Amino acid sequence: MMEEKILTKHINTLNCHTLDFYLANGGYNSLKKAFEIGSDAIIEEVKKSNLRGRGGAGFPTGMKWSFMPKNPVDAKGNPKPKYLVCNADEGEPGTFKDRLIMSKNPHSLIEGMVIAAKAVGACRGYIYIRGEFFKEARILQSAIDDARKKGFLGKDILGSKMDFELFVYRGAGAYICGEESALLNSLEGKRGEPRLKPPFPAQVGAFGMPTCVNNVETFAVVPYILEHGGPKFASLGTEKSGGTRLFCVSGQVERPGIYELSMRTTLRELIDIAGGVRGGKKLKAVIPGGASAPMLTATEIDIPMCFDAMMKAGTMAGSGGAIVMSEDVCIVEATSILLRFYEHESCGQCSQCREGSHWLARMFVRIEAGKGTHKDLEMIERICSNMAGQTICAFADAVTGPVLSAVRKFRSEFEDHVRQRRCPQKIASRTIDAMEIDRGRAHV
Repeated sequence: MMEEKILTKHINTLNCHTLDFYLANGGYNSLKKAFEIGSDAIIEEVKKSNLRGRGGAGFPTGMKWSFMPKNPVDAKGNPKPKYLVCNADEGEPGTFKDRLIMSKNPHSLIEGMVIAAKAVGACRGYIYIRGEFFKEARILQSAIDDARKKGFLGKDILGSKMDFELFVYRGAGAYICGEESALLNSLEGKRGEPRLKPPFPAQVGAFGMPTCVNNVETFAVVPYILEHGGPKFASLGTEKSGGTRLFCVSGQVERPGIYELSMRTTLRELIDIAGGVRGGKKLKAVIPGGASAPMLTATEIDIPMCFDAMMKAGTMAGSGGAIVMSEDVCIVEATSILLRFYEHESCGQCSQCREGSHWLARMFVRIEAGKGTHKDLEMIERICSNMAGQTICAFADAVTGPVLSAVRKFRSEFEDHVRQRRCPQKIASRTIDAMEIDRGRAHV
């Protein structure tokens, strides 16, 4: 049975990103319906859809919208404006779905944001887009300009007396700004560092005002929900995770790419749809939800790609980016590469994360080079236990998830490196000694 396509139905059609094409295929009809049914009904329909945030956390979208205060006022009793923010800072390794939406179907995002603005009472919206997405930023800005000319943005939208402006804000390429409070700090022109919670963005968000933050894919499916109804969208997924989802498949598969499938789809089915493991090789491991998700072995992949099933399996659905590793992949090397990325991207605000990611990266380089010891493997577990759940945001958990799963599930590979059975000479340009002194820090 063919899966119903929502966001990828027309992506291979010429000029699918234009307003004319979008209107010819029913675009902005859901916005008209939104004005007819009103804010409370919109939120209720989204709740019925079982739509959960597609950015990684998987929080129920309708519930998140309902947290926005109805009529917020400041200390002097003056009304506060409410804002809407789209998190388009897609920096998770192995994830590339939001770029597709912004370049091929930008008006679904815009329409979804205007509907959301109607639902929560926002007067202004921002699309915070990753700085490297030059092409996508241009397409988005052009789509916003076209929508404004046709009356879908700006003053008195479609004669509804609702005003809503939308702006594209380009980030500077920091992974941590994918975390919503760090994104808000960056949006305000501050250093991109996570904020302590509470208060949550719904109470104190962008520029100190109530703010609702959602991911690109989350906003983009809202028009479908209003057009076909929440129950219809819910029926496409599992009991608690409604709809289809864009899954990114990369690594050692025959057909890497983006696949729109039901949340009922198992990880094994997803790999098979992507052509299976490249070259007929055996599967060794999969990171199912972007690089920060704990690894799964080849015997653990018969589970749905929904949030609850993945959590039950000890990992997470995350951003929907499956990274497939064949039998030829060295888990030690793969994890070491991830750690170098996380060490570089730590904002440094929390000492556990700043120091811990550095120590782990150095230790993995040493183990990878065949210079590790059994004490190092024990130390890795201790460092991770002092990082996870001990920081302002979940970055430290993102670091320790793949590390602990790699060490525990593929212990024999680490033991082999410790015994110097395998000493890959892949870091000749940067020796262990050089890495120990490049930051002037003590040897771990």
